[in-house]
Amino acid sequence: MTMSKLVWQVEQACHNAWPSLRSALVGDWLLRFGDGVSRRINSANPLHAGVGTIAPQLEAFDRLYRAQGLPLIVRLVSLLPPQVERELDARGFAAEGEACTLYRDLAPESFAAAPPDVTIAPRADAEWLAAIARLQAQSPSHASVYARVVDAIALPTGFVALRRDGHIVATAYGVLHSDLVVIESVVVDEALRGQGLGKRLMTALLGWASGQGATGACLQVVTDNTAGRALYAGLGFDQELYRYHFRRAPPK
Repeated sequence: MTMSKLVWQVEQACHNAWPSLRSALVGDWLLRFGDGVSRRINSANPLHAGVGTIAPQLEAFDRLYRAQGLPLIVRLVSLLPPQVERELDARGFAAEGEACTLYRDLAPESFAAAPPDVTIAPRADAEWLAAIARLQAQSPSHASVYARVVDAIALPTGFVALRRDGHIVATAYGVLHSDLVVIESVVVDEALRGQGLGKRLMTALLGWASGQGATGACLQVVTDNTAGRALYAGLGFDQELYRYHFRRAPPK
Protein backbone atom coordinates (compact mmCIF):
# COMPACT_ATOMS: atom_id res chain seq x y z
CA MET A 1 0.00 0.00 0.00
CA THR A 2 1.35 3.44 -0.90
CA MET A 3 1.80 6.02 1.87
CA SER A 4 -0.87 8.28 0.32
CA LYS A 5 -3.38 5.44 0.25
CA LEU A 6 -2.54 4.48 3.85
CA VAL A 7 -2.98 7.97 5.27
CA TRP A 8 -6.40 8.48 3.68
CA GLN A 9 -7.48 4.98 4.77
CA VAL A 10 -6.45 5.94 8.31
CA GLU A 11 -8.32 9.24 8.04
CA GLN A 12 -11.47 7.42 6.94
CA ALA A 13 -11.05 4.81 9.67
CA CYS A 14 -10.72 7.52 12.32
CA HIS A 15 -14.00 9.09 11.15
CA ASN A 16 -15.69 5.71 11.54
CA ALA A 17 -14.22 5.14 14.99
CA TRP A 18 -15.56 8.46 16.34
CA PRO A 19 -18.73 9.00 14.31
CA SER A 20 -20.79 12.15 14.19
CA LEU A 21 -24.47 12.07 15.10
CA ARG A 22 -25.41 13.82 11.84
CA SER A 23 -23.42 14.61 8.72
CA ALA A 24 -23.61 16.15 5.27
CA LEU A 25 -21.45 15.65 2.18
CA VAL A 26 -20.92 18.96 0.40
CA GLY A 27 -18.55 18.81 -2.55
CA ASP A 28 -15.12 17.67 -1.35
CA TRP A 29 -16.00 18.15 2.31
CA LEU A 30 -17.64 16.06 5.03
CA LEU A 31 -19.56 18.22 7.49
CA ARG A 32 -19.95 16.53 10.85
CA PHE A 33 -22.37 17.49 13.63
CA GLY A 34 -22.19 15.99 17.13
CA ASP A 35 -24.06 18.34 19.47
CA GLY A 36 -20.93 20.30 20.32
CA VAL A 37 -19.07 17.81 22.51
CA SER A 38 -15.96 17.27 20.36
CA ARG A 39 -14.39 19.42 17.66
CA ARG A 40 -13.63 16.31 15.61
CA ILE A 41 -17.32 15.55 15.19
CA ASN A 42 -18.40 19.18 14.93
CA SER A 43 -16.24 20.33 12.04
CA ALA A 44 -15.86 20.41 8.27
CA ASN A 45 -13.38 17.78 7.06
CA PRO A 46 -11.64 17.38 3.67
CA LEU A 47 -12.24 14.09 1.88
CA HIS A 48 -9.04 13.80 -0.15
CA ALA A 49 -5.67 15.43 -0.84
CA GLY A 50 -6.97 17.10 -3.99
CA VAL A 51 -9.00 19.65 -2.02
CA GLY A 52 -7.41 22.93 -3.11
CA THR A 53 -9.85 25.56 -1.85
CA ILE A 54 -12.54 26.17 0.75
CA ALA A 55 -13.41 29.85 0.18
CA PRO A 56 -16.39 29.24 -2.17
CA GLN A 57 -18.08 26.94 0.37
CA LEU A 58 -17.54 28.92 3.58
CA GLU A 59 -20.81 30.87 3.48
CA ALA A 60 -22.86 27.71 2.94
CA PHE A 61 -20.91 25.86 5.65
CA ASP A 62 -21.47 28.70 8.10
CA ARG A 63 -25.24 28.65 7.50
CA LEU A 64 -25.39 24.88 8.09
CA TYR A 65 -23.47 25.05 11.36
CA ARG A 66 -25.42 28.05 12.63
CA ALA A 67 -28.64 26.16 11.89
CA GLN A 68 -27.36 23.47 14.30
CA GLY A 69 -26.46 26.09 16.92
CA LEU A 70 -22.75 25.46 16.36
CA PRO A 71 -19.76 27.59 15.34
CA LEU A 72 -18.10 26.86 12.02
CA ILE A 73 -14.91 24.88 12.70
CA VAL A 74 -12.73 23.53 9.90
CA ARG A 75 -10.47 20.55 10.61
CA LEU A 76 -7.37 20.95 8.47
CA VAL A 77 -5.14 17.94 7.87
CA SER A 78 -1.49 18.52 6.96
CA LEU A 79 -2.05 16.60 3.70
CA LEU A 80 -3.73 19.59 2.01
CA PRO A 81 -2.07 22.27 -0.12
CA PRO A 82 -1.34 25.57 1.72
CA GLN A 83 -3.97 27.50 -0.25
CA VAL A 84 -6.77 26.32 2.06
CA GLU A 85 -4.90 27.58 5.13
CA ARG A 86 -4.22 30.92 3.44
CA GLU A 87 -7.92 31.35 2.65
CA LEU A 88 -8.84 30.79 6.29
CA ASP A 89 -6.07 33.12 7.47
CA ALA A 90 -7.44 35.87 5.23
CA ARG A 91 -10.89 35.49 6.82
CA GLY A 92 -9.68 35.56 10.44
CA PHE A 93 -10.16 31.90 11.36
CA ALA A 94 -8.29 31.21 14.61
CA ALA A 95 -6.03 28.14 14.87
CA GLU A 96 -6.38 25.72 17.80
CA GLY A 97 -5.98 22.13 18.95
CA GLU A 98 -3.16 20.48 16.97
CA ALA A 99 -3.02 16.66 17.06
CA CYS A 100 -0.93 14.00 15.34
CA THR A 101 -1.88 10.66 13.82
CA LEU A 102 0.38 7.75 14.80
CA TYR A 103 0.67 4.31 13.23
CA ARG A 104 2.36 0.98 13.88
CA ASP A 105 2.43 -2.40 12.17
CA LEU A 106 0.95 -5.32 14.10
CA ALA A 107 1.80 -8.22 11.82
CA PRO A 108 5.34 -9.02 13.07
CA GLU A 109 4.36 -9.18 16.76
CA SER A 110 2.80 -12.01 18.76
CA PHE A 111 0.57 -10.88 21.63
CA ALA A 112 -0.21 -12.80 24.81
CA ALA A 113 -3.78 -13.39 25.92
CA ALA A 114 -5.41 -10.54 27.86
CA PRO A 115 -4.68 -10.76 31.62
CA PRO A 116 -7.57 -11.60 33.97
CA ASP A 117 -7.98 -8.00 35.15
CA VAL A 118 -8.70 -6.84 31.58
CA THR A 119 -11.99 -7.52 29.79
CA ILE A 120 -12.97 -6.75 26.19
CA ALA A 121 -16.63 -6.50 25.19
CA PRO A 122 -18.25 -5.84 21.79
CA ARG A 123 -20.39 -2.96 23.04
CA ALA A 124 -20.14 -0.26 25.73
CA ASP A 125 -22.36 -1.31 28.62
CA ALA A 126 -23.65 0.94 31.42
CA GLU A 127 -20.70 0.10 33.70
CA TRP A 128 -18.12 1.02 31.04
CA LEU A 129 -19.92 4.25 30.15
CA ALA A 130 -20.21 5.24 33.81
CA ALA A 131 -16.51 4.51 34.30
CA ILE A 132 -15.31 6.67 31.42
CA ALA A 133 -17.70 9.44 32.45
CA ARG A 134 -16.04 9.40 35.88
CA LEU A 135 -12.48 9.07 34.56
CA GLN A 136 -12.95 11.95 32.08
CA ALA A 137 -15.05 14.03 34.51
CA GLN A 138 -17.79 14.27 31.88
CA SER A 139 -20.78 16.46 32.63
CA PRO A 140 -24.19 14.73 32.39
CA SER A 141 -24.83 16.29 28.96
CA HIS A 142 -21.35 15.30 27.73
CA ALA A 143 -21.85 11.74 29.01
CA SER A 144 -25.18 11.51 27.20
CA VAL A 145 -23.68 12.61 23.87
CA TYR A 146 -20.63 10.37 24.35
CA ALA A 147 -22.90 7.34 24.87
CA ARG A 148 -24.82 8.18 21.68
CA VAL A 149 -21.60 8.58 19.69
CA VAL A 150 -20.09 5.23 20.67
CA ASP A 151 -23.48 3.56 20.14
CA ALA A 152 -23.43 4.92 16.57
CA ILE A 153 -20.22 3.03 15.65
CA ALA A 154 -21.19 0.64 12.85
CA LEU A 155 -17.96 -1.38 12.62
CA PRO A 156 -16.71 -4.23 14.87
CA THR A 157 -15.60 -2.79 18.19
CA GLY A 158 -13.82 -3.91 21.35
CA PHE A 159 -14.43 -1.93 24.56
CA VAL A 160 -11.62 -2.59 27.03
CA ALA A 161 -11.79 -2.23 30.80
CA LEU A 162 -9.04 -2.77 33.39
CA ARG A 163 -10.25 -3.34 36.93
CA ARG A 164 -8.75 -2.93 40.38
CA ASP A 165 -10.72 -4.24 43.38
CA GLY A 166 -13.72 -4.74 41.12
CA HIS A 167 -13.78 -1.16 39.83
CA ILE A 168 -12.88 -0.02 36.30
CA VAL A 169 -9.79 2.18 36.56
CA ALA A 170 -8.74 2.34 32.89
CA THR A 171 -10.62 2.28 29.59
CA ALA A 172 -10.07 2.27 25.84
CA TYR A 173 -11.80 0.98 22.76
CA GLY A 174 -10.73 -0.22 19.34
CA VAL A 175 -12.63 -0.16 16.04
CA LEU A 176 -11.78 -2.52 13.19
CA HIS A 177 -11.75 -0.88 9.77
CA SER A 178 -10.66 -3.45 7.19
CA ASP A 179 -7.17 -4.51 8.38
CA LEU A 180 -6.72 -1.46 10.63
CA VAL A 181 -7.66 -0.96 14.26
CA VAL A 182 -8.31 2.60 15.45
CA ILE A 183 -7.74 3.15 19.17
CA GLU A 184 -9.85 5.68 21.03
CA SER A 185 -10.65 6.89 24.57
CA VAL A 186 -7.52 5.67 26.36
CA VAL A 187 -8.00 6.87 29.94
CA VAL A 188 -6.34 5.80 33.21
CA ASP A 189 -7.50 6.84 36.67
CA GLU A 190 -5.42 9.91 37.55
CA ALA A 191 -4.50 8.49 40.98
CA LEU A 192 -3.05 5.34 39.40
CA ARG A 193 -1.03 6.80 36.53
CA GLY A 194 2.62 5.86 36.22
CA GLN A 195 1.99 2.23 37.21
CA GLY A 196 1.94 0.75 33.71
CA LEU A 197 -1.83 0.33 33.55
CA GLY A 198 -2.11 2.16 30.24
CA LYS A 199 0.46 -0.11 28.64
CA ARG A 200 -1.26 -3.19 30.08
CA LEU A 201 -4.62 -2.04 28.74
CA MET A 202 -3.28 -1.10 25.31
CA THR A 203 -1.32 -4.33 24.90
CA ALA A 204 -4.50 -6.32 25.53
CA LEU A 205 -6.38 -4.21 22.99
CA LEU A 206 -3.67 -4.63 20.34
CA GLY A 207 -3.68 -8.39 20.96
CA TRP A 208 -7.45 -8.50 20.51
CA ALA A 209 -7.19 -6.54 17.26
CA SER A 210 -4.40 -8.76 15.94
CA GLY A 211 -6.54 -11.80 16.72
CA GLN A 212 -9.35 -10.23 14.69
CA GLY A 213 -7.07 -9.91 11.64
CA ALA A 214 -5.77 -6.34 12.01
CA THR A 215 -2.28 -5.83 10.61
CA GLY A 216 -1.92 -2.15 11.54
CA ALA A 217 -3.00 0.15 14.36
CA CYS A 218 -3.51 3.91 14.46
CA LEU A 219 -4.56 6.57 16.92
CA GLN A 220 -4.72 10.34 17.20
CA VAL A 221 -3.26 12.25 20.14
CA VAL A 222 -2.94 15.93 21.03
CA THR A 223 0.55 17.00 19.97
CA ASP A 224 1.56 18.43 23.37
CA ASN A 225 0.27 15.42 25.35
CA THR A 226 3.78 14.31 26.33
CA ALA A 227 2.66 11.54 28.68
CA GLY A 228 0.33 10.03 26.10
CA ARG A 229 2.92 10.24 23.34
CA ALA A 230 5.51 8.55 25.57
CA LEU A 231 3.05 5.72 26.31
CA TYR A 232 2.31 5.22 22.62
CA ALA A 233 5.99 5.39 21.63
CA GLY A 234 6.70 2.63 24.14
CA LEU A 235 4.00 0.55 22.46
CA GLY A 236 5.58 0.85 19.03
CA PHE A 237 3.62 3.82 17.62
CA ASP A 238 6.75 5.33 16.13
CA GLN A 239 5.41 6.48 12.74
CA GLU A 240 3.68 9.84 12.48
CA LEU A 241 1.48 9.85 9.38
CA TYR A 242 0.11 13.40 9.47
CA ARG A 243 -1.16 16.13 11.76
CA TYR A 244 -4.32 18.17 11.90
CA HIS A 245 -5.55 21.26 13.64
CA PHE A 246 -8.77 23.22 13.81
CA ARG A 247 -9.63 26.67 12.45
CA ARG A 248 -12.55 28.44 14.14
CA ALA A 249 -14.55 31.13 12.38
CA PRO A 250 -14.43 34.59 13.98
CA PRO A 251 -17.55 35.59 15.91
CA LYS A 252 -20.13 37.58 13.99
